[in-house]
Amino acid sequence: MIEHRQKSQLAKSNFGSLKALHHIAVGGHNDNPPHQAVGDLIVWNDDEIAAGAGVPLHPHADVEIITYVREGSVSHKDSLGNQGRLQAGDVQVMSAGTGIKHAELSESPTKIFQIWIKPREKGGEPRWGTRSFPKEDHAGRLVVLASGLEGDAEALMIRADARVMGATIKAGQSLLYHLGPNRKAYLVPAIGKVKLNGLILDTRDGAAVRDERELRIEAIDDAQIVFVDVA
Repeated sequence: MIEHRQKSQLAKSNFGSLKALHHIAVGGHNDNPPHQAVGDLIVWNDDEIAAGAGVPLHPHADVEIITYVREGSVSHKDSLGNQGRLQAGDVQVMSAGTGIKHAELSESPTKIFQIWIKPREKGGEPRWGTRSFPKEDHAGRLVVLASGLEGDAEALMIRADARVMGATIKAGQSLLYHLGPNRKAYLVPAIGKVKLNGLILDTRDGAAVRDERELRIEAIDDAQIVFVDVA
């Protein structure tokens, strides 16, 4: 089963300098069936941040937060003393564990996906990491960006039963992905239009996948996708 979550139907937030579409339930949107969590995937925000804006220092605990920068650049600092700068194509992972505070500030108009996944268990030492994944490395194949699954040693580590992937696909190309038993998935084209098992997804639409074992992703346009395989 594939549930099409069209961009136009997603819940919205507008804080002036920060605008968001919510693929997954947040706050007061929890009673809206199209926005329910997909297994351990509990948040997928599509954020647009004005230059010089962002979020001040604030806390998190017991969640794995993956940030994928689609356009622009953003700086990070946290209560562990970590500081970093991410630009388009970069991925950041923050394992909140027992608790961490962080702030994010855009350096230019910036667009990101922010993804929250439940950890396997609560607690643990907070961690932060970032890595650049240039588009060339994604060309025509799924690249594992962050993972808590065996065999993904090249990816940023998360403490969750999940794998976060990205790919760029030329128009006419297709990818095949096998989803394990009882696994779920969520896919969003950041750029371009794709077909997922025949379902057409426009740019920034979402697809929630359950009870499917084989996923065929076909690019209608030159496309860039972000894809999560989750328990």
